[in-house]
Amino acid sequence: MKTHEVVIEPGRSEKNYWRDLWRNRELLYILSMRDISVRYKQTVLGTSWSLIRPLITMMIMFFVFSKVAKLKGDPGIPYPLMILAGLTIWTFFSNAFTQISTSITANSNLVTKVYFPRLIMPLSSSVVSFIDFLVALGLFVVLTIWYQFWPDWHILFLPFFIILALLASFAFGLIFAVLNVRFRDIGQLIPFIVQIGFYACPIAYSSRLVEENAGEWWHPLYYMNPMVGIIDGFKWSLLGEKAFFNPASVINSVAVVILFLFVSIYFFRQRENSFVDDI
Repeated sequence: MKTHEVVIEPGRSEKNYWRDLWRNRELLYILSMRDISVRYKQTVLGTSWSLIRPLITMMIMFFVFSKVAKLKGDPGIPYPLMILAGLTIWTFFSNAFTQISTSITANSNLVTKVYFPRLIMPLSSSVVSFIDFLVALGLFVVLTIWYQFWPDWHILFLPFFIILALLASFAFGLIFAVLNVRFRDIGQLIPFIVQIGFYACPIAYSSRLVEENAGEWWHPLYYMNPMVGIIDGFKWSLLGEKAFFNPASVINSVAVVILFLFVSIYFFRQRENSFVDDI
C-alpha cells in the first residue's frame, strides 16, 4: 500500500493545498461512504425513501396546482412529468446546498483534531444528494414509460444541466458553510431560503406562464435566479421541444454560477484557517 508523508510547517498548506486535496482523495471516499451509511442506517425502506418522497410530493403538487389552482403545464406534456422533472433537479440542488452549508459544523470533531484540506467536507456532502438524485431520476424514467412519453435528442444536454446544478449548489453552499461556522443563525436561515426558492423556481409551473402573465418589468428579475435557467433546461432536456425554454436564461445561470463559484472558493480558502477558532 502506498503511503506519503505530510509535513506540517508554516506556509506549506498554502503552497500545496490542491496537491494535498488530491492526496486525500481516499478520505473523500471514506467521508462520502460514511454519510451514505448514516443517512440510511436503521431505516426499514433504505434508499426507497428517495423514491417515496418525490412521488408523494409530486402527487400532492399535481392535486394542488392542477386540480385546485387550475394551472396548466406546457402543451403536449403530461403535467405529472413536468412536475417530477422540476422537482428532481430542484431536490438535488436544495439537498446538496443544505448538506454543503452545514458540512463544516457537522464535522467539527474532525476539524479540531487533524489537518486535511477542509474543502473535502463540502465535496463529500454532495455525494449523498447525487445518489438520491439518481434514484429519483429512475422514478422519472418509470413514469415516462407509463405515459409513453419518450425523450428525444435533447437528452444529450442533460449532463450539462446536472453539472451546472451541482456547481450552483457548491458555489452557494460554500459561502453559507463559512458563514455558518461563525454565525450559527445561518443554520436557521438555510431551510427558509430553500423554502422560498421552491416557490420562486418553475417546478410545478412553467416559465411560459410567467412570461405571459407577469409584466415585462418582472422578467429580468425572474431570470436573475440562476436556478430558473437550470430547471427549465433540465425539463427541456428530458421533455423535449414542447417544454418551454429560454436559452438566454442559461447564459445568465452559467455567468452567475461561475462568478459565485470563484468567489466562494476564494472566500472559503481565506476563512479556512479560522474554522478551529470559531468552532
